[in-house]
Amino acid sequence: MHVVHDGPAGAPPLLLVHGTGATGGTWAPLVAGLATGHHVIRVDLPGCGRSPAAVTYDVPAQAGRVAAVLDELGLRDVAVAGHSSGGYVATALAEHRPDLVASLTLISTGPALDALFPQPVVLRVLLRPPFGPLLWRWRTDTVTRRALAATAAGPVDLPDEVVADLRGQDYRTFRAIEAGYTAYLAERSIPERLGALGVPLLVLFGDADPRWDPASAQRYRTVPGARIEMLAGVGHLPMFEAPGKLLAGLCAA
Repeated sequence: MHVVHDGPAGAPPLLLVHGTGATGGTWAPLVAGLATGHHVIRVDLPGCGRSPAAVTYDVPAQAGRVAAVLDELGLRDVAVAGHSSGGYVATALAEHRPDLVASLTLISTGPALDALFPQPVVLRVLLRPPFGPLLWRWRTDTVTRRALAATAAGPVDLPDEVVADLRGQDYRTFRAIEAGYTAYLAERSIPERLGALGVPLLVLFGDADPRWDPASAQRYRTVPGARIEMLAGVGHLPMFEAPGKLLAGLCAA
């Protein structure tokens, strides 16, 4: 698994887990601010970015790969933050290896399948048969940017390296990863999974998220002690839409 480190090695560890089809590079706008007080660890999940493909993309298996990284680094009591479906890997890590997780921050992480809005047209065409496989293969940077921007609340400036990373993933791998996340949510909702774990939880959710119903963030109130912060005017990509707000939330976690 490809891993990037920032900040002092002896500082409190903070693991950042990206969402579907993305890479550790999506956290770039926040790294400088976070690295002043944390040992920031960014991973490319299996089949994403510079990490090779995997035999399975089941969420517990992905969490197991992340746990192996932390074990190799000799880290325990790690603050873990996941964006979007990266929050499912973070949750599975807390479920299966509670010794590794000191706290969880879920960013734009939908709590259950019924909270998912219908996808924008550009995403439906790009991700679903019959045209999806062909368009995916021949998509341009402009198409990739439009697909990402469709999940934001307003205009968003996406770095070239982020777009390049997303274009590097093949269609079958993307769909396999997506299926793994869907199966994980179908088994049990995220609030249900977290309810009995006793892990400190912070939920950051844009109140203008066009991908997941923002009102669904309130479902996390069933998790004892959970804190929920709504980001005003922000969609599904707070690291690009409102990095300052997101940085403040993460630093206060």
